[in-house]
Amino acid sequence: MISSTLNKGLSLFKSNPITEQIDFASKKSIPIRHLAIGFEGKQIDLSFYMNNQFATIFFATLSVFLTYGEDLVIETARHHRDLLKDPILKQRVTSLIGQEAIHSKLHNEFNDAIVELDYPVRLYRFLGEKFFDYIFLKFPQPLKLSLMAGIEHFTAVLAEYMMAHEQNFYFSDDAKTRALWMWHMLEESEHKDVAYDVYQTLNGNYALRVTGFFLAYFTILGLIPFSATLVPVLRKPQEMLTAKFWKDARRGVKLIFSPKDGVFGSTQGRIFDYLRRDFHPNDHDASHYFEYYEKKLLSEGGALHPFFVKEFTPKIQAA
Repeated sequence: MISSTLNKGLSLFKSNPITEQIDFASKKSIPIRHLAIGFEGKQIDLSFYMNNQFATIFFATLSVFLTYGEDLVIETARHHRDLLKDPILKQRVTSLIGQEAIHSKLHNEFNDAIVELDYPVRLYRFLGEKFFDYIFLKFPQPLKLSLMAGIEHFTAVLAEYMMAHEQNFYFSDDAKTRALWMWHMLEESEHKDVAYDVYQTLNGNYALRVTGFFLAYFTILGLIPFSATLVPVLRKPQEMLTAKFWKDARRGVKLIFSPKDGVFGSTQGRIFDYLRRDFHPNDHDASHYFEYYEKKLLSEGGALHPFFVKEFTPKIQAA
């Protein structure tokens, strides 16, 4: 029902793929990295993010639901990779798929571990699975592609915010949670233009791109905050009777949503920059951050070094 209705609506959005050639060969190749972190529930700090439990729970909620977003990205990317003609862009899509698959794997391992901390992982997995299975995964492929590009824009903005606020990772001794988010941040910035390039190459319709953006916007900034606010009720409701809880919650809301320096509050301008007709993810150059973090995180003594297993770059297949 959903799919047939949307297919009829999509007939109004005519494809307008870009015609100019993009030199994908000039872009830096994207490696697929394997990490072995090994999360243990009792070692995870639920005040990891700037000594604030409410903000940390927001990220834990994001961790649970983003695995479904990553699965959608993987499924959509695989479908559209077969429609591409440029062998280097196809290689970049393969790298995107590989990185997202490992993101999903490690976040699921993290999510398994926080069950020990009374986080409602099983409930949110059930709801996330039903939400994606019966809504997003029923979307026609052009709308999925648009949604994928929108999701990847959000994660890139989040990644670059965190790159600019490195100190926020070091309020806790929880090295494993730090490695998870810093690695994820690095790779989201690394592949931030892939989904957008695929969308522009295969479709390019501006109105459909905006539709996918708003679907991503209201999911990420609607579903995640709402679910995060329910966690204290589901986890330890007795804590809500204390002044300490409400003080922590007020500070946590500011850390996430303050227009001055909040994770999402201060990045709304960057998020809505996506609505420019001539927008491209690389308009915001983060290469200086990326080079700094790639060297710092992976070198001996870096946050990722103890957990790093291997990396490889997919081969370019003939067109």
